[in-house]
Amino acid sequence: MRDAAPETIYLSDYTPFGFVVDSVALEFELDPGHTRVKSRIAFRPNPEATSRRFFLNGENLKLISARIDGQDVSCTISDEGLTCDVPDAPFVWEAEVEIAPAENTALEGLYMSNGMYCTQCEAEGFRKITYYPDRPDVMSEFTVTIQGPHPVLLSNGNPVETSEHRAVWHDPWPKPAYLFALVAGDLVAHSDRFTTMEGRDVALNLYVRPGDEGKCAFGMEALKASMKWDEDVYGRAYDLDLFNIVAVDDFNMGAMENKGLNIFNSSAVLASPETSTDMNFERIEAIIAHEYFHNWTGNRITCRDWFQLCLKEGLTVFRDSQFTSDMRSAPVKRIGDVIDLRARQFPEDQGPLAHPVRPESFQEINNFYTATVYEKGAEVIRMLKTLVGDDAYARALDLYFDRHDGQACTIEDWLKVFEDTTGRNLAQFKRWYAQAGTPRLKVTETWEDGTLTLTFRQDTKPSAASPDPKPQVIPIATGLIGPDGAEVAETRILEMSEATQSFSFEGLEARPVPSILRGFSAPVMLEHDLSDADRAHLLSHDTDPFNRWEAARTLARRSLLPMIQNGSEADPAFLSSIRAVVGDETLDPAYRALILGLPTQSELAALIHAEGGTPVPENIHAGVEAMRDALAETFGEAAARIREANLVTAPYDPGAEQAGQRSLANAMLSLITRRDGGAAAQAQFDSADNMTNQLAALAALLHVGKGDSALADFEVQWKHDRLVMDKWFGLQVTQARPEDAASVAEALTGHPDFTWQTPNRFRAVFGSLAMHHAGFHHASGKGYRLLADWLIRLDPKNPQTTARMCSAFQTWKRYDADRQALIAAEVDRILSTPNLSRDTTEMLTRIRGAS
Repeated sequence: MRDAAPETIYLSDYTPFGFVVDSVALEFELDPGHTRVKSRIAFRPNPEATSRRFFLNGENLKLISARIDGQDVSCTISDEGLTCDVPDAPFVWEAEVEIAPAENTALEGLYMSNGMYCTQCEAEGFRKITYYPDRPDVMSEFTVTIQGPHPVLLSNGNPVETSEHRAVWHDPWPKPAYLFALVAGDLVAHSDRFTTMEGRDVALNLYVRPGDEGKCAFGMEALKASMKWDEDVYGRAYDLDLFNIVAVDDFNMGAMENKGLNIFNSSAVLASPETSTDMNFERIEAIIAHEYFHNWTGNRITCRDWFQLCLKEGLTVFRDSQFTSDMRSAPVKRIGDVIDLRARQFPEDQGPLAHPVRPESFQEINNFYTATVYEKGAEVIRMLKTLVGDDAYARALDLYFDRHDGQACTIEDWLKVFEDTTGRNLAQFKRWYAQAGTPRLKVTETWEDGTLTLTFRQDTKPSAASPDPKPQVIPIATGLIGPDGAEVAETRILEMSEATQSFSFEGLEARPVPSILRGFSAPVMLEHDLSDADRAHLLSHDTDPFNRWEAARTLARRSLLPMIQNGSEADPAFLSSIRAVVGDETLDPAYRALILGLPTQSELAALIHAEGGTPVPENIHAGVEAMRDALAETFGEAAARIREANLVTAPYDPGAEQAGQRSLANAMLSLITRRDGGAAAQAQFDSADNMTNQLAALAALLHVGKGDSALADFEVQWKHDRLVMDKWFGLQVTQARPEDAASVAEALTGHPDFTWQTPNRFRAVFGSLAMHHAGFHHASGKGYRLLADWLIRLDPKNPQTTARMCSAFQTWKRYDADRQALIAAEVDRILSTPNLSRDTTEMLTRIRGAS
């Protein structure tokens, strides 16, 4: 394990590597404990480099031999890599190393999962395979030979030679080492073909473990839909003769876009109606699209250095969001994206883990695979597209692909294609990449002689990451709704660039209600002092689906806060407004289900804290439960009628139409269960023929304390299916009473199927505990202690998963002094653990330093 206190790496210190790599040949002799890796790499001096120091990254490698141009060489080896003297001319480096994949529990580099060899090299895993300049700006063609007693031997590119126990692969597209992949094992393929718009016949394979063949069809259709969409919308065709996907149980992330050989967490690709929910299907569709889209935005054009991570991730998240919007409901997708942004990225942006979309420094790059890089990075691109328009965006992307194909690029390269295409100066817009924090956008109104003037003031709280934030360019999509409910001004993009700026709408007959930040046109916190009557007017009449939902969300927050803080009753006007909209059969059922949703308890805690209060988790939980009870009473018998109207009788289809109906029907079931004690939920559980309905019924039963029998039946039915059992583990924690949540999680760790070194299973229990706001933050502190105990245990095995789970502590400064002391003690206890990984050390040090 590497030193837990590494040096800080700065963007400003970037220099090119001293050598160009012309070709890479690797040969693997696979063995669980003694895999031999031979490398033959052609180097030549880099004329653009300022230093000729020859340093190859390498960790946990046993060097067997090293040669330059056939002659043995003496190397100086450290924990980070090796150095040696090299000629000032082209030369061939050869090395042989030994590694132990079976002992690699960190799941970085080459490791084993249930007898299968697998790799994960992003960000810095390749250095655990062999000595190499493991950085994204070093790109080369790879030829890979694999020898091992396995029926399937896979690597990047196209197959050159295949025989029993031996395969040779060649990838003709230069790539950095982080995109290297190798898989070997007893696998079966679900196969298909796709013909590109250029006429290339591409063989498609989805490799899975025997027994999972029945869960491949949806993933294959999603892949073909992604390939077609990227051709139609971006003009990007696939560029190899083969595209392989492999499902792996032990994987730290969702999936990895390795060139031609995508490796997926099995939860992100395997699906069937019986074992997967509608949300699973949509997630799988999106992740398959995301990794495929990386073929151009990440692989053909990659990052110069890891500070530019958002260049590939933010852009590809934006592209997969566009794809899902086209495949499903665009308004529902947009609302879902914003819910996720507010739940994950906003707290990050406002806490001790805040960093710019393009960080200026890091110690451990694995800790910067964050919502800021991914989701906020996508929002920045959405804003850019809004500002320049659809046509200019398309022309800029064409220029980007043409100009930078085969290169490792920077944010400056990305913005330059837009400047060259549009003639705009994007220097100020670039602040979105350079500044941390979520801007607060406050708006005031004046009305005079038929003119409505909106005055905006933007303010971003200073932080350690951005101590002196400057005004940013903010596109504010705005429309006007008249007193009669008609739209009197269509959406107009107000481009704000000053700290304070005013915009006027003239020639109006009556004072309208402004609909501001339509479609959530910028990732900001909007402060608009509208009356509840005006928000109800928007809820009833706004033509922008997002802002109509936002009105409902804001009214929910305004009604919930008095219930939380004073124990008051739910606002009858809010309840009747929600019932009216949810009962509107002209609206998409999925949208109606979203309108019914309430803010998360964590979101409410953040709001109370932002307004100068101290959130009390148990009071927030009680207030939300009281609101749900009030909604159940308000809907009354109408809930059963709405549910009945949306029950799907046709054969299961994971598409948007049926999924929306099930979403609304199950939202009604949740309300019904609060009144009937579980009769309807039990009937649905007993008759369900798909996982969406079965799991929704089980959740409803558990919530009202009537689910013990169903829970036991569910375990018996699904104990053979690891992905469904992840659901079983997680649901028990999320549906537990706050005072029981930590105890339930602790009891589950004693279950024989709690395979804690499998990231999916660990997250099923402890990710669920961290998301149970009142349970995790129970005043006893037992949630904090339990999580800390298991993070200490996991860190030596899997630092990456441990570090990411530490974010559960990031909002600790919101709470009362007693809870802060409890959390600080647990964080300090973890930090005092001997040999703590640098991944976890960096995360907790940043969290502990919160002011």
